[in-house]
Amino acid sequence: MTRLFEPVRITLDFLQAIGQRAVFFLATLWASPRALLRPGIVVEQVFFVGSVSVILIGVGGLFVGLVLALQFYTALARFGATSSLGGLVALALLRELGPVLTALLFAGRAGTSLASELGLMRATRQIDAMEVMAVDPMRRIVAPRFMAGIVSMPLLAGIFSAMGILGAYLVGVKMMGLDPGVFWSSMRHEVSFRSDFVDGMIKSVIFGAACTLVAVYEGFHARPSAEGVGQATTRSVVISSMVILALDFILTSFMY
Repeated sequence: MTRLFEPVRITLDFLQAIGQRAVFFLATLWASPRALLRPGIVVEQVFFVGSVSVILIGVGGLFVGLVLALQFYTALARFGATSSLGGLVALALLRELGPVLTALLFAGRAGTSLASELGLMRATRQIDAMEVMAVDPMRRIVAPRFMAGIVSMPLLAGIFSAMGILGAYLVGVKMMGLDPGVFWSSMRHEVSFRSDFVDGMIKSVIFGAACTLVAVYEGFHARPSAEGVGQATTRSVVISSMVILALDFILTSFMY
């Protein structure tokens, strides 16, 4: 009899988890405008979330650009179309790889920091102390971090794409001997500001909101123990990665 009701229980647990996250998201949105009354906290969190990820994002973008240029140059050389290398790499980075890989790296670096920080605050009863002192933890610690993720992600995605294009330039022009004028001209003709750059930034903003929301939710609701904080950090990375890939498919379907 228990096995008969097992699928029902799993379904109800899943719906309950979705509902809890939706309520938390709405509460975060409600607290966000009030958090702007103390912009110093938001700026501090932007610096904390963004600065710790800049080197990782920059180096990752550079190597992704190097690999993309090598792969694309080999494929394009078969058809005598190596002059399209710059435009092709830029499109791949701005549309897809820049926002998606930046979000995945952000989830693994900044997301885990946020989840573990809030989880530790839960474990040491700091959040409970705020509630006792009539300080709204949603406004004081959740909303500033949520807004910092939204602001930081497009900037980091821009750095990733810029470093990727630099890597493609080093391979295409410096290693393979492609004319630099041809490389940049191809990029200028192929890349559209509206349909490529802006859409990529929109993706980055949505990915930043999703990653940060998952991280702060898991940390905020972590069990008050060392094991609970570790589990919350792990769940943050796993759930963020899956949400990013799912959102990328949905957004790409609407945009392109």
